[in-house]
Amino acid sequence: MRIVLITDAWEPQVNGVVRTLTRTVAECRAMGHEIEVISPYDGYFTLPLPSYPEIKLALFARKDMEKRIQNFAPDAIHIATEGTLGQTGRGLCLKWDWPFTTSYHTQFPEYVHARFPFIPLSLAYAFMRRFHNAGGGMMVTTPSMRDALLAKGFRNIVPWARGVDTVLFTPDIRDVENGVYAGLPRPVFVNVGRVAVEKNIEGFVELDLPGSTVVVGDGPQLEELKRKYPDVIFTGAHFGEDLARYYADADVFVFPSRTDTFGLVNLEAMACGTPVAAFPVPGPKDIIGTSGAGVIDEDLRAAALACLDLDRKTTRAHALTYSWKACAEDFVKHLEVPPNPERRRFWKRLRRLGGKVRPRLPQRLRRKKKARDRS
Repeated sequence: MRIVLITDAWEPQVNGVVRTLTRTVAECRAMGHEIEVISPYDGYFTLPLPSYPEIKLALFARKDMEKRIQNFAPDAIHIATEGTLGQTGRGLCLKWDWPFTTSYHTQFPEYVHARFPFIPLSLAYAFMRRFHNAGGGMMVTTPSMRDALLAKGFRNIVPWARGVDTVLFTPDIRDVENGVYAGLPRPVFVNVGRVAVEKNIEGFVELDLPGSTVVVGDGPQLEELKRKYPDVIFTGAHFGEDLARYYADADVFVFPSRTDTFGLVNLEAMACGTPVAAFPVPGPKDIIGTSGAGVIDEDLRAAALACLDLDRKTTRAHALTYSWKACAEDFVKHLEVPPNPERRRFWKRLRRLGGKVRPRLPQRLRRKKKARDRS
């Protein structure tokens, strides 16, 4: 198929959303699909997102996006994020009456509320419902995330799990004596990720744990936490094989976030054989469950200590059940694809009309859309 992916999160950004999308695109291309990625780094004028400058908001992109999509003539359009490009893509699909799907990568209302407490959660959720419910399907990471969003009024939710690179992230590189934590008191408890308030890193470093507490990553809260917790080891950001060693050489991975929808870092730690301690919230409770690959508990310290008794081989085996190929296959399966050859005629007619007049959808699609609107 020919697929347009519209995303405000893309390389060179480094986060779980970007890793998910880039790996999904790579797997889709390996399966023979053609992907047109529209991102802020396509020559658009951008501004940094307030309080998260690594994210760029693309402005004045509508005209170019409209031309690119029409020329590509996709079979399906997926809008991955709710930023300026996502909003523009949504507006174009609604203008053309063309079906599209979205994905829910981040608990955006909680992120916003953590940074700006004066903004009510209800207002942020209303914004998210309006954005996602306009599409034909919203892809979410886990069953518990699906249930939570259904309770908040979201519709047309379909599952889309994640994968992990089990070649890069492997227990074979573990070296307790001469590894990255050589000389540190054992056990080593580590967290990897963005050092920001919504990740609740402070909830980890405040735990009274034996051995060493290590934070791997960068972010706006890093300098503040370094000053406040001098006994904690902050390594900064690491990538690739270097990052994999920080997972593999640790004894326990501690995931204090309550706002992530999945937590890709949990799978990366497990793939290295390192068990995960987390709160029983969407994401960890689905990934870990009763697998024996980690412990979930409202007492995060107790969960971290309990992980010391887990079998690292069991942890690795659980991670092997997740693959990026299966993730990409689910992604493609859940796309909204109008029937062929009507979709080819649709784009030809739209180009002929100069994009100024909305062409009529095939009758089957109109019936489907009406049924969805009634729900």
